[in-house]
Amino acid sequence: MSERRRLINLAYRMLGSLADAEDVVQETYARWYALPRREREAIVSPGGWLTTVASRICLNLLGSARVRRERYVGEWIPEPLPASREWTDAAADLAADPADRITLDESVSMAFLVVLEAMTPAERVAFVLHDVFRYPFAEVAAIVGRTPAACRQLATSARRRIRAAQAPATPTSAQAGVVREFRRAWEAKDLRSLMGVLDPEATVIADGGGLVGALLHPLTGRERIAAAYLDSDRFAPGITLLECSVNGLPGLVARQDGVTVTVFAFRIAEGLITHIWAVRNPEKLRPWTEGRPSGGDARK
Repeated sequence: MSERRRLINLAYRMLGSLADAEDVVQETYARWYALPRREREAIVSPGGWLTTVASRICLNLLGSARVRRERYVGEWIPEPLPASREWTDAAADLAADPADRITLDESVSMAFLVVLEAMTPAERVAFVLHDVFRYPFAEVAAIVGRTPAACRQLATSARRRIRAAQAPATPTSAQAGVVREFRRAWEAKDLRSLMGVLDPEATVIADGGGLVGALLHPLTGRERIAAAYLDSDRFAPGITLLECSVNGLPGLVARQDGVTVTVFAFRIAEGLITHIWAVRNPEKLRPWTEGRPSGGDARK
């Protein structure tokens, strides 16, 4: 069970969903314990066996996910995560175990996960295994079912996608300042200030999953975005905004009557917000309701 944290971290990066990652790990352990005891004892590296099985399950799920998401209502956004200190695994018997928490670093930022979503399943698995978890290409090849040379090419292609989508590095403290300005301008209904923190070509993508109201298509342009947010009280009155960590970077949580209804992740470049990802699908907000964020500056 000491491998559980690594497996959860691995599966979340591959799938962009904590719920799916937990299912993958559960299935992996089910297959381990289904082995005859003699076979389990003969496995030289149980951790390697578990990683191989979990990765293959993820690879299969990524293939079927593309079909499922064609039927998804609106845009699909990866499941957002609070800071590790702010949530725990939903399973009651493991709720207090820090080994079950996702390690938050740049490889789980929302912008990074969105780029991973654009990759082929083989690209994503090869890249995550090699570049994030440092598995040699020989081992990656055995998992993906390609040659080591082919896996090297997959990882190279994935790196190109990552580099093309990367924003210039911005210190976390500076990003937090931009998010705070956005929140204050939104709360004050200050159109000029709100537009001042948005890139002219900023984009908002929302994910309601057909379960709650949300934009069905991306909204682009700071004028349209600012106007939409200033008009949001008509559709969601009584919202309280909380600054907190979302996938390891500054973000916002919107609560209504004490319930988390939206989690906002941001991509910030050169002091301006270029992308806002607004997750409203309640099925993706489970970590925010079962382990509620505790920090930040909350204001009406």
